[in-house]
Amino acid sequence: MQEFDDELDVKLGRLGNKKARRATSYLRRVRQAAAKAGIASRRTSSFTGGRIGRGHAQGAALAGRGRSKGQRRVVIKARVVRIKAGDAGAVRAHLRYVQRDGVTREGEPGELYDAASDRANSKAFAERSEGDRHQFRFIVAAEDSAELTDLKLFIRDLMRQMERDLDTRLDWVAADHFNTGHPHSHVVLRGMQEDGKDLVIARDYIAHGLRARAADLVTRELGPETEIEAARKLQQEVAAERLTRLDRAILRDAREGGLDLSVQPTGEPAWHSARMGRLRTLERMGLAEEESPGHWRVDTELETKLRRMGERGDIIKTMHSELAAAGVTRTAGSYAIFDPDQSGQRLVGRVVGEGFSDELRERRYVVIDGIDGRTHYAEVGALVAGEDPLVRNTVLELRSRTAGPGEIDRTVAKIAARHGIYSDRLHREFDPQASEEYVASHVRRLEAMRQEGMARRLSDGSWKVGEDHLDRAARYEALHRSRNPVRIAVLSWQKLESLPEALGATWLDRKLIGKDPDGLASTGFGAEVEAALRARRQWLIEQGLAREEEGQVRYARNMLRTLEARELTRAAADISARTGLEHRKVKTGDSVSGVYRRMLTLNSGRFALIERTHDFALVPWRPVLERARGQVVTGRVGGEGISWSIGMKRGIGR
Repeated sequence: MQEFDDELDVKLGRLGNKKARRATSYLRRVRQAAAKAGIASRRTSSFTGGRIGRGHAQGAALAGRGRSKGQRRVVIKARVVRIKAGDAGAVRAHLRYVQRDGVTREGEPGELYDAASDRANSKAFAERSEGDRHQFRFIVAAEDSAELTDLKLFIRDLMRQMERDLDTRLDWVAADHFNTGHPHSHVVLRGMQEDGKDLVIARDYIAHGLRARAADLVTRELGPETEIEAARKLQQEVAAERLTRLDRAILRDAREGGLDLSVQPTGEPAWHSARMGRLRTLERMGLAEEESPGHWRVDTELETKLRRMGERGDIIKTMHSELAAAGVTRTAGSYAIFDPDQSGQRLVGRVVGEGFSDELRERRYVVIDGIDGRTHYAEVGALVAGEDPLVRNTVLELRSRTAGPGEIDRTVAKIAARHGIYSDRLHREFDPQASEEYVASHVRRLEAMRQEGMARRLSDGSWKVGEDHLDRAARYEALHRSRNPVRIAVLSWQKLESLPEALGATWLDRKLIGKDPDGLASTGFGAEVEAALRARRQWLIEQGLAREEEGQVRYARNMLRTLEARELTRAAADISARTGLEHRKVKTGDSVSGVYRRMLTLNSGRFALIERTHDFALVPWRPVLERARGQVVTGRVGGEGISWSIGMKRGIGR
């Protein structure tokens, strides 16, 4: 969080119903009622709804007070998140992140805390939140937070004051983050009052009141900001390569069109001196020009360009920090930014580090040490509930996500063209050669679209597909592209150093036989991969799975399948020794039924352990199984994977 000013970034989630019909606003309902009663309504009314909810009086009063001289600055970012009924997964995922990235002032792992305890029970908080319609999330960052004695005490004082302002007890947890240049706190507040009713907070209070209360608390502890401190902070902004308060003041004072600026020595001397220094800095950046003494012309895109400059500077600092933490040395000249907007973009490399580029909206980044010899920063989108974190040293493939309908969508549209219905039976009639897993992939696609309100499932399990299906599929992809602009595939869960002599079908083996034909750079991670491939090739020769012939290396037929079978045999023997159960091998066409126990991460990939009374099976794992851990599942092995059914079968599980 590089910027401290009086602006507030409020992200409000929609609390309306889940139907496609647009909800009628409160203001519109008032006007409709007034019209029925014969009361004239003026469209120029200043009513905005900002005072609806608790704390409206305090919010309005504090907003009108403004910032007093010497008051310390505090940035508060707020977001209201709607919670889907019966789905607390997003709540638990956010709490895990808040706690995972929590770091104390001494660098120790942080803990969630609440009003009464330094170790809050996150599981209990998530359980209490299951019936809530919404949740408030705040990031509180005082400009001088590093000077505060204890952030916990500050946050507790702030939440107690908030309880007094809102006239209700609040249920919240928080964690302090000292892992950035600006220490800050994350606060998660339940959207429930102490009487069990929904907690509605006036926008005026969120936008103005809470920040003013926080500023008062910081000023009370540290004392008013001195003139020397204010001047020092202004001077730091003069040369900053980002948007600052000085830039906003320059844009406000610019004449019509935001181009011409006449600078006169008015106001405080320190402020005028800092503004003149900033204009000289902008001149060196090519963003401002002094046309005549005291008359300046500023770039029409000044704000946009400075924001981009600040973001790029933050990215470079992040990359440098992640590389240093991983013990990897790369030159700044090798830094690159992965652009998902470019069609067909693909990146393969090792995870150096990951984190959140936007903590409030939980949008993530990953730093990749690429096989092309460059180090890449990639925005990978929002956190998905239940999704694995990106682990350091994992080898990934990133692909830019296309925004249009895919081949699956076109196939569904063709099958449904005659009667407007799609089902697995109609699919097999349309294509008798289609495998069960291939058909299941189409059902999973429709189910995913249904969850976003873009597809309709009928009572018999078939699907209603309209003529606009491809348009709906395009909107679905555009929606997911905005949330997650790249597709992530894990090529190896194990680090590169362990692969040359690893039992199992590894990423190196797929590269050797040409199934992963990326070129390798002679520097950086590319050079490390090339050395690992040479070592793996020699190991395969020693294992009798490859041979040198006329200067070339020839690999055994079905080498990948042989390597995978060897690894599964060893893993099964270990499980049998621990459990006393017999390993049952499965092949294409077999049915698998039993209790899903857990997932195994092997060199050959991820496998599910399915137990029965006297035996067990190891089969390819799918994410849908995690919802059914400890439950009975049924599946059929196909040539392309396994189609799983869990509980009552109304389709094929994802």
